[in-house]
This record gives sequence, C-alpha cells and structure tokens, in this order.
Amino acid sequence: MTADLSQLVKAYDVRGVVPDQWDEPLAELFGAAFVQVTGADAIVIGHDMRPSSPNLSRAFARGAAARGVDVTEIGLCSTDQLYYASGALDLPGAMFTASHNPAQYNGIKMCRAGATPVGQDTGLSGIRELVESWLDSGAPDASAATPGTITRRDTLDDYAAYLRGLVDLTSIRPLKVVVDAGNGMGGHTVPTVFAGLPLDLVPMYFELDGTFPNHEANPLDPANIVDLQKRVREEGADLGIAFDGDADRCFVVDEHGDPVSPSAITALVASRELAKHGGGTVIHNLITSWSVPEVVREKGGTPVRTRVGHSFIKAEMARTGAIFGGEHSAHYYFRDFWNADTGMLAALHVLAALGGQDGPLSGLVAEYDRYVGSGEINSTVDDQAARLAAIKAAYESRAGVGIDELDGLTVTVDDWWFNVRPSNTEPLLRLNAEARDEATMAKIRDEVLDIIRG
Repeated sequence: MTADLSQLVKAYDVRGVVPDQWDEPLAELFGAAFVQVTGADAIVIGHDMRPSSPNLSRAFARGAAARGVDVTEIGLCSTDQLYYASGALDLPGAMFTASHNPAQYNGIKMCRAGATPVGQDTGLSGIRELVESWLDSGAPDASAATPGTITRRDTLDDYAAYLRGLVDLTSIRPLKVVVDAGNGMGGHTVPTVFAGLPLDLVPMYFELDGTFPNHEANPLDPANIVDLQKRVREEGADLGIAFDGDADRCFVVDEHGDPVSPSAITALVASRELAKHGGGTVIHNLITSWSVPEVVREKGGTPVRTRVGHSFIKAEMARTGAIFGGEHSAHYYFRDFWNADTGMLAALHVLAALGGQDGPLSGLVAEYDRYVGSGEINSTVDDQAARLAAIKAAYESRAGVGIDELDGLTVTVDDWWFNVRPSNTEPLLRLNAEARDEATMAKIRDEVLDIIRG
C-alpha cells in the first residue's frame, strides 16, 4: 500500500486509486479514526456499486467496531440515502463511493449525526493526522475491551417514502420520463422512489455496474448525456433525467433533448420551496446564473451568495436557516433533508412542477433561464496566482467594474460577469462567464481565456 494522505483527503471525502492508494487495511484505520475523532458510539455505513466498495465498507466497519462502536450497515445505497439514514437515525455516517469518478477510484464521504458535513476544519484533518500517526507507528491505539456490533438494515423503502412525503405528486398529469442511471446507484433507488407515481418510466443503464460500461457516470460532461438526449427524442418523452454514479446529483433535459441549466433548476426549485415555506433564505454559489437571485427576490425570498462547494453551502444553510440551496454543478440542498444534497428530491420537484401544468418543460424553464452562460472552462496553467493577478490588473481600472475575491476572482459589470477560480488539487484555473446575450458572453469569455492561456 502506498498512501499519500495529503492527496487522499479532500474537502469532504477521502479518495484514491484502488488498490494502489486505497485498500482494506487503510479503510480499517479510517474507520477507527472516524469514530475516535467524532466521538461516536454508533455509526451508519453504506456503499455504492463499485467492485471495491463492499470490502472497503466492511473493513471500515471492522475498524469502527473494534473501538467499541455499534455499526449499522445499510448496504447498497445512493449518497443521499446514506444522508437520509444519518438524519433519520441521528448517527454519523460514512458512504463508500467515488461519485462520478472513473471505475478505478473509490473513496468515503463522511458526515456527523444529522448529515452534518465533516470538512477539513470539522474533523477531516484530525482523521488524516490520526491515520498518519498509526501508519508511522504500525498500529492504532488499543481496541475496546468489548467490540461493537455490526448489523444490517434496509432503509430504501423508508428513504423513498420520506422523499415522496416532501413533494406532492398525487395530482400531476401522466408524464413519460427517461432516466439514465449510468449504471450507478440511480438504478437502485429510482424504481422504488418512482413506484406508484403517474409516470411512464423508460429506464436506461439501470444495471448496477461500477465499471461503467456505457459511459462515465458524470452527467455534467455533455458526452455522457448523448444517449439520454437521443432516447428522449425517440420516445417522445416529456423529459429526461440523468444521475451521477452515487445518485446525489441529477441533470435534466427537456422534451427536445436539450440540456436544462442547473441554475434554471435551482431557480425553479427555489420558487417552489419559497411558496411552500412562505418565504425564506436561499443559498446559491457565485457561479450560478444571475437568474437565481433574481427569481428568489421576485418570489419573496432572500438570496445569499457563497463560495463554491459542499461544505460552504451546508455551513451557510445552517448559519442562515436557509430553506434551500443550489449549485451549478447540479447539487441541490434542502432544509427538509437535514441541509444535505439530494438530486432525487430535486428531480421530484421538477416532475411535480411539470406535471402540475399543461405546457412542455422547455416553456416551463424559460422563465428561469434568462442569460447566456459559458459553462465551466478549465485551463492548465503554470502559476495560478500570477494568472489571477494578470486578470485582475486587466480589469480593475475599467469604469463600472466590480471586483471581489470571495472565491477566486469575480469581475462584474452591468451586462456580464465572470469568475476564475483555482483548482485546489490540480494546476487548473476554472472560468465561468455569463452575459445578457451570446455575442457579449463569447467576447468576454475569449478575452479572459487569452489572459489565462497567454
């Protein structure tokens, strides 16, 4: 085993190549460290369909149980199903998955009781340091005199019933929906969640296969939704939905097979949640469309802008008591779901909104998709800081320009904005730009790319 833990431990997960960086003895150490740092006396564990996931999950359970902690294994599940179990059972949780990453990877997403995130400053660094110390010394501290128990529990039906209780789909018109599970955990959860609803479900790649034989389970890459787009058109379906590998994100295409911006989905769901709760705060990160805060204000809510990322969104939701949060990466967070992200609940909202009126999805989302965006464009650079400084110098003296550095560099004027953020793990700069029309967006996009790549 060769484990560089500074590379394995990320913002909210532990991730590495199996078996070169990630094996069962290391997973066992992480199980012991997780319960020691969190102080848990019981935990819940789930895993996805990757070939390495069951054994890594069971090793983590052994490490936790050896410390005297009782472990509930829920087996195959989506990440948001694990969050459900953590919230409903009020237990810290660990989910074995590498999400949308290729088949040779695996990892853990960890949370405290109530699906509260374990971030770099809220436990991850302590877990890493503890595991590193044990790797140096050759063994963890002494095990508990009485090991904990390891028991099995099926939470899928309860998870599905809980979600359906949050969105009323009883009176929607019949809809034909194509779902591409990408051979990921959506193939496990969708049949149970959608059961009994007035939906004509057309399944694609529902067979659980962690080698991803059809396409990568990352629907934000346009190449991975080509099959879905084609099938929606062939079936004459009302919409298509794609889930990523661990099914905590969903991506939507309309009746023409055209992608619907995650920002438009954020605005649509926000408007429904604001109506349900009679107002409230909605979190959005700084690369979501201008449409999101505009719609939130129009619907009587208060938008709050944050940095990009799972841990920042959840922290702001907890701080502000927000009812909903959305990211342009197609992560959607709900106060009614312990502030955790669930693509399935967002998908149910889209189905309820579409089925509650007579028009097509393209017409429904037009109200929430008001600007032209570039999408995220990655560029490899030798010096992230120097490129950011060059961009700032090029724009800071222009009249009417606003600049902030909440997350990377954001430059804003009346009819366009762009953000450039450095990757934390790769020598990349990530550009997102938006404008009121295509020509302006293309102009500013190309102008900034010239500086980044110059």
